[in-house]
Order: sequence, then structure tokens, then C-alpha cells
Amino acid sequence: MLGRSYEKMIPRHERVDFENALSMEEGYVLDFNNRTFNDFFYETLGLDPDVNTRVFSGRGTSKANRLRAFIERAELHLVSKILREMWEHRDRQIRRSGPNEDRLRENYFRVVSRIEGKADAIDTSAIETFELSEPLEELVTSIKRDLDAKKPQAALDRLHTYCMKRFASLVRKHGGGECGKDDPLHSRVGKYVKLMQAQRNLNPISERIMKSSISVFEAMNTIRNDKSFAHDNPELVEMEEARFIFDSIAAFLRFAKAVDGRHFED
Repeated sequence: MLGRSYEKMIPRHERVDFENALSMEEGYVLDFNNRTFNDFFYETLGLDPDVNTRVFSGRGTSKANRLRAFIERAELHLVSKILREMWEHRDRQIRRSGPNEDRLRENYFRVVSRIEGKADAIDTSAIETFELSEPLEELVTSIKRDLDAKKPQAALDRLHTYCMKRFASLVRKHGGGECGKDDPLHSRVGKYVKLMQAQRNLNPISERIMKSSISVFEAMNTIRNDKSFAHDNPELVEMEEARFIFDSIAAFLRFAKAVDGRHFED
């Protein structure tokens, strides 16, 4: 699961209308039977619920429970797409009108729009507290707060600080010793990459990407010093570019987290 739940994504005060709109009472979804339910997902998303079982399991075998599981497990852009297509299918079944229908539509698309907004959010799953430290917890919280507010450019200096701490911790954890206080970020990343090369049998392309990323982290030093709130700089990185930087750094951190958790013992 991706750290979210159906109940949190669709709060109770919205869930009744949302589920009524899709006729989810007693385990059903609209007019689908098991075959047409599977066909709808395959024709819309290229996913077969009987084959891609991971994102449809965990809540039970009814169609309503498989949809609930999909909403909390699948990639959010896929969730929003299937929900929009289900409403279109509902409209084709029978045209409805009246105050009750207007309320259902409004509440249904409030849910869909919120999911679409989250789908556009930067993946912060790898920006986490990795040791007991109140300052680290506050750092992670402040970064995520700015990203939730769609202000990645405002958090770039703290992302730099986070990476300084994270790679120092990784180097220390895996036998590389302590990073010096004055060691720049790219130096810490370089030490970690060397540890990975020595201790892991990396695919050549993964090794090449990791080595090339050292220069990316080196450039981040300049961004922090000259284009962030770390100093009294007249210009910040534009939002689209700041998001691109965040996404790129986060991708490296996710890979490091995955490999670290899979191969190294605490």
C-alpha cells in the first residue's frame, strides 16, 4: 500500500454520496457484473483486475471492495481517470436530474478533483525521518508543508539541508566513516556511491545514473546559495524548475531508500 487509506482519501461526510453515485451498496458497482467490471478497467486503463491483483486486493472480493482497494493502492492519475470514466458510464446508463443528482455530482467530483490535485503532487515518500531527532522531524515537516502548498522553490534550501544529513547518515551507517562538517553535498553523495559500488552488484545503467547524479548534487550547492531562501537572493528558481529539481532529487533518494532497505542490515 502507498501509505494512504480509502477512508482518509474520501472522508465519511463525502463517502455516502460518492458511494451512492456508483451504486456501491451491497458490494456492487453501477451495473457491472464481474466480467464487465474487469472489461471496463482493461478497456479504460489496460489493467485486468484478475491479473493485476495487487491493486485490487486487501478489502474483499466484491466489486465495491475491489474498487475501494484500487482507489487506495493504485497510482492517483489512474484512480482519477477511472472515476471520471465511471461517471460517464453512469450517465450513459440513464440520464438523471434534480436536486439530489446535483448534490451527488458536486460531491463526487469534489472527491475526483482532490485526487487529481494529489496526483500532481511531488512524491515525498523518500523524504522521511531516518533517525530520532526533533530538528530532523521539524525539517521534514517543513519541507512537506511547502510541497503541499505547491511551493517547491521555497523548500529548496531545506531539501539541501536534508540531503546533507541523509547522505552523512548513509555513509556512516555503511562503514564509510564520518563526513566532515565542511564536506559539501556532492562529496557526501560521492562517498555513498562508492560504497554502493563496492558493496552491491549494481546494474551498469544504475551505476552510471548514480555516478552522474554526483554532478547534479554539486549543482544543487549553487542553487541553494544563489537561488533559494538560504540567503538574501534577489531571484528564486521558478516553480516549474524547482519541481523538476525536487522530482530528480527525490528519485535518487527513493532508489537509495529501496536499495538500502533491501540489501543492508541495520
